[in-house]
Amino acid sequence: MRIVLILAATSLSVSACTFVKMGPGADEVRVIAQGAPPVACEKRGEIDVSVKDRLGPYERDQLRVKDELETLARNEAPSVSADTIQPRSAPADGAQRFIAYRCIGAKLVTD
Repeated sequence: MRIVLILAATSLSVSACTFVKMGPGADEVRVIAQGAPPVACEKRGEIDVSVKDRLGPYERDQLRVKDELETLARNEAPSVSADTIQPRSAPADGAQRFIAYRCIGAKLVTD
């Protein structure tokens, strides 16, 4: 019984942690809503990211998974000279695809 309680406490504390940290340049990358492509922006490519959405039999909080996916995509954007990312699809099984754009000087409507 004691082992079960220790495992449960460990799982809950680990699931509360954010495993992905913002990388250099990622704080300057804008995230726009899924939908129509932004006007006056150059498409730079697509970024596929993934994180663990389960820890053993426990599902991680979906909002935390979504935030980590977004952070990973923001971390990758500078490597393709992008300053804006847009989700191409909703997160599924801990993975998501983003479209990367270079929109310097373009006015964007963000959510």
